[in-house]
Amino acid sequence: MATCEYTYKAGEFDVSPQMKEDFARDGFVIVRNLLDAEEVEKLRQTVGGADGGMLSNAFESKDDTGRLVKVCLWKHPGNDVTGIIARSRKVAGTFEKLLGGEVYQYHAKVNIKKPQEGGAFVWHQDYGYWYNNGLLFPDMGTVFIAMDAADKQNGCLQVMRGSHRAGRIDHKRVGGQTGADPDRVQHLEKVLEVVHAELEAGDAIFFHSNVLHRSDANKSDRMRWGYLIAYNRATNDPVYEHYNASYTPLHMVDDSEIKRCTNMTDFSGKGFTDPADNKNISGVKVRGH
Repeated sequence: MATCEYTYKAGEFDVSPQMKEDFARDGFVIVRNLLDAEEVEKLRQTVGGADGGMLSNAFESKDDTGRLVKVCLWKHPGNDVTGIIARSRKVAGTFEKLLGGEVYQYHAKVNIKKPQEGGAFVWHQDYGYWYNNGLLFPDMGTVFIAMDAADKQNGCLQVMRGSHRAGRIDHKRVGGQTGADPDRVQHLEKVLEVVHAELEAGDAIFFHSNVLHRSDANKSDRMRWGYLIAYNRATNDPVYEHYNASYTPLHMVDDSEIKRCTNMTDFSGKGFTDPADNKNISGVKVRGH
């Protein structure tokens, strides 16, 4: 990986001018060890604990080959471990500095690709469909936090370096997903580098809402879990209500609150998404793992 990698160290980490420059140029930065092993374990227990955890609200979405990805999607952070992570300074605070102002959670989700059967995601920009939700500007971004090792074999995230500078690309339905215009993507692939964001558990990639990204199917014998949090600038409030969140103050917390949080079961106020209410996905509700 080129110059866009950083490492989180408690008490020392901050968004440097170099990191801002990298984000502006490439559209993404990688932060190693954003969550430590204890924090990752708390996250995993909250999402898929013995009682089913948050996955009781999950649904399955098919890619264009019929492979499945399990998704759990919600609006607001709440006060459980996932919410405290989303409201922490090392996550939300990093995006505030990268995007240049106050942010709030637009939505969050967990994607799970099972061994040998987890599906792919086609090339897309998040703003390619958020644009249609009344968001006037692409002052938005997403952080993907690896909950276990993500590599080429189990379908890690791929990003097209600098593709955010191409602006918003028209999107259309591709299988059960919404994807960027394939012809446009093909031309951009000829001039831009595709980076495989290979991450260890706890590593994260922060990327701009206009960055083209995708992932392959999981053809390994390992799971691939990812926690994704999307943020919007407070000044970019949607002009009409829709299935993701309008401006809601984030109430940022210190990073130390992640380990202090003991709430792994109370998900009140999160606003889980039913796929029937989201025009950009095609899914069926499932239960358990």
